[in-house]
Amino acid sequence: MRRDFGRVTKARARVAVAVLAIAAMSACTAQYRLHGFVPPEDELQQIVPGVDTRASVEDLIGVPTTSGVQRDTGYYYIQSEVKHLAWKRPEVIDRTILEISFDEAGVVNNITTYGLEDGRVVPLSRRVTRTSDGDISFVRKLFGNIGALNLGDLGNS
Repeated sequence: MRRDFGRVTKARARVAVAVLAIAAMSACTAQYRLHGFVPPEDELQQIVPGVDTRASVEDLIGVPTTSGVQRDTGYYYIQSEVKHLAWKRPEVIDRTILEISFDEAGVVNNITTYGLEDGRVVPLSRRVTRTSDGDISFVRKLFGNIGALNLGDLGNS
């Protein structure tokens, strides 16, 4: 009976080691995720430059990811493929930007597709604007304004 217990324990240990090895290897497997949207080619074939307008483009392929900021000259559909691997920083491995440009009358002028090979990856950074208050908490601001309140000013408005 004692020998059987030893065999069972060794067998369980082997199974446990195998499960841990598989779990460790799966943690090192890269995961790929798509972010954004670029319409498929068959939908883009329906857009006719010189005929379609902003409204008809939105009806055919949907609202864009973004549009021209300064002069509102175009619609931009952006899709990125990002590789996530264990503890490493996510890496953009593919990006497609579809630009639909319009003339002054809002009619489609051109349809252009760009990829990573056409430009460079622009890292987006989070910028925090510091306030002039320093590190005063909300509660201190609230109680600091109580003494500055003048009841006479409330009745004159």
